[in-house]
Order: sequence, then C-alpha cells, then structure tokens
Amino acid sequence: MRWRCFNAIHILINSLGIPFASSQNRSIFANQRHDTMPKFDLYANLLRPIAFRMDPERAHYATMRLLGIGLAIPLVGWALRRKYAVTDNPVEVAGLRFRHPIGLAAGFDKDGRWLHALKALGFAYVEVGTVTPRPQPGNPAPRLFRVKADRALINRMGFNNGGLDALVERLKHRPAGLIVGGNIGRNKSTPNERATEDYLACLNGLHAHVDYFVVNVSSPNTPGLRELQERAPLTALLGSLSAANDLLASQSQAPARPIFLKIAPDLSNAQLDDIVAIVQETGISGVVATNTTISRAGLSTPPSAIDEIGAGGLSGAPVRARSTEVVRYLSERANFPIIGVGGVEDGPSALEKREAGAQLVQVYSGMVYTGPSIIRLCAEAL
Repeated sequence: MRWRCFNAIHILINSLGIPFASSQNRSIFANQRHDTMPKFDLYANLLRPIAFRMDPERAHYATMRLLGIGLAIPLVGWALRRKYAVTDNPVEVAGLRFRHPIGLAAGFDKDGRWLHALKALGFAYVEVGTVTPRPQPGNPAPRLFRVKADRALINRMGFNNGGLDALVERLKHRPAGLIVGGNIGRNKSTPNERATEDYLACLNGLHAHVDYFVVNVSSPNTPGLRELQERAPLTALLGSLSAANDLLASQSQAPARPIFLKIAPDLSNAQLDDIVAIVQETGISGVVATNTTISRAGLSTPPSAIDEIGAGGLSGAPVRARSTEVVRYLSERANFPIIGVGGVEDGPSALEKREAGAQLVQVYSGMVYTGPSIIRLCAEAL
C-alpha cells in the first residue's frame, strides 16, 4: 500500500514537472527507472474524470477554485506555470499586440474572477462577460449540459453575471501582460427598443479597464436578443457605440478601444453580407465568428437525449465546420480582423480557423474536453 501511495505521488508530481533530487529518486523509487514511469496527464487522467461526475456548472467553479489553490502554493504554482508555458508568437490585431493568437472566449470567466489563473495557463488574452449593466441570475438551473459523445456543450445560461460595477472592481486588479476583452450585452428585462442604453452603459463603465470590446447580439439564451442582428437595429447600435468610443477616447486622451461584433453561426449568406456592410459602414474593428448554434444537425447523441436537455446554444466540435465556413466567407469578402471561435480543441482545428482567415483564435468547450494543454497545442500549431 505504501509503495502504491508513493508511486501515485511521484506520478502526480512528475506530471507537473516538479523535479525530485536524485537521492530521493534512489531511496523511494529504487526499483523503477524515471524514464519508464507511466505518462500521466493530470487533467485527462485525474481532474476530468472527477469533474465529469459532477454537475457541469458546479464542476466549472470547483475546477477553477482548485486551480487557484494550486497556484497559491509556491512549488505547485511554479510547476503549473512551467507546464503550461507558451512560447511567444506575437501578432498585432486592431492596434493591439497579442503575445500569441490563442485566447479564451467569453462565458468561461463571466465576472473576471480568474484572470490571474488563466494567464498562468498561457492564454494571451481573455474575454470576460457577457456583462450586463445590472446583476442578473440568468436562467434556472440546470442550464449547462455535456454532450460527451459529440465533445460538445449545450448551455442556456442567460447572461448570468454579477453586473458591471462588480466587474469593474475586479478589473482594477487585473494581471499585467494579459489582454482583456469586455463582452457586453443587455439585461433580460431591457426591451430591444432600449438595448442601446445597456450597451452604452457597459462601454462607458468598462472603457478604462479593458483593451477591446465585443458586442454580443447573438446569444440564443436571452429572449429577442438575436433580433438585434437585423440590419437596421444593428447599424444603429454599432453606430452609437462607435461614436461613444471615440468620444471617450478624446476625453481621456487615450486610444479608442477596438470594437468587435460577435455573430451567430446560424446566419444566412445574405445576412453575412449585411454584416460585412454594417462593419464597414459603422467603422468598428471586426467580427468574432461564431457564437453557439441552435442547430442540432449531425449529432451522434440520440435525439431523445438531446430533446431531454432542451433549448440552448450548442458549442464544441459540432459547430467547428460551420464556424469555419463563416470565417472563410467573411474573410473572402472583407479585410477587417476576424476572431475565430467554434469547435477549436487542438492544433489542427486552430490552424483551420487561421487558414480560413482568422487572425486570432479563441477556445471554450475545448477547455472542458482537452484541458489546459489546449492552449499550447493551438499556439504551437500556429
């Protein structure tokens, strides 16, 4: 029993890259060579199996708390940073210099609670939010579901967040060297006729605290929100935000923040043509393509199991092809920057987005299925 315990400890520590002194290796593992130790992936072999026994939303918070605890322990924190270190491959997009092209999509760290930990995992940038002016609980739980056979997630979170003021306070202590984007939306109680007021409130409040903005009008989980993707309301909204951005920049004598529009994968080509025209007309910086899909086509999971989950946005591997199609369609018709997201879970899927025309790439569901190593895998592929 004692040998098995020692062996397990050594495997765990070895997986983090924490070196043992040679004398310790001789005394504890005298009969086992270091180079014959089984390869141990901390996330795939230990954390993910435990997390997948838990409710997905609870597992998300528990995993991030565990990461925070680990980083606070000097030796473990050093080992984690060393294990997940990513080589710099700088890229400049919309006037911002990114350490490398891989970032974290909005929804993972809605309230900016884990920016220090996410930087330690190797992300070049993190998009916080979606944030709304006022705190709101989101939709009733359960509202996050794994579709494991398809390496996918379905969520109907509903913009749950602690509100603008709480996020601003956390961002005052954001880590140096990490680019932070602010993904902004409207409160569920705000009608579309007054949606611009909510987006302007978020832009005004976050302007001094984030490096770029993403306007979210494409979530399927806030009733009526996707109606704002239509040409007339979207042009008006982005025009107002662009004007406010320029005004804030002139008042603060600081550069205007790049503004991106996050779009759904479910848009038709005609609607995508409208998006190109609107981006060019309003002068915003670019597009994030894409958000989650309401389609359930092509899943290997039985339809009865999908029906039991119910409504929500599907993310992960099943949206990969469509999101890449959207990136390619836009890049062939415009020269504005595109942030590609959707189904990125390894190096080849990240490279696919880049080759389709994305300058930056984001991950989300891949963090659940592949784990933190996804950042380095994607960065190395680019």
